[in-house]
Amino acid sequence: MTGVGRFAVFADLATIWRQPTFVMMRALQVVEEDFTVGATRYLGGWSLWRFDCDAGMADRLDFASVAVGGAEGPSTRDGQPAYAAAPGGDAAELLAVACGAVEPEVVATTVDEAVRIGRAAMAE
Repeated sequence: MTGVGRFAVFADLATIWRQPTFVMMRALQVVEEDFTVGATRYLGGWSLWRFDCDAGMADRLDFASVAVGGAEGPSTRDGQPAYAAAPGGDAAELLAVACGAVEPEVVATTVDEAVRIGRAAMAE
């Protein structure tokens, strides 16, 4: 878990992909309570991020919702340009993990665990 605010955000350590000029990583965003669209309940979603560690830039590439029960998607492209990761924000916290600036503490290994832990943290 990298941060708790409006959402609980979890870095997917298994997806970190380091290249010479950038790092990519997937992150899970958990909402405080399930929300419903049509007849489907959702618990949050996944995003793929690209980070420029040297420049401190973050680029959220997409978002794919996660329904209660685990169904994902579809993925929606995020067309916004890369931006400077502001200290204390979700992007900066994810960048720190992806770029190896902090040693992450593994608190969840499944989406269900992340939802339980994230929601408990948001309730505090």
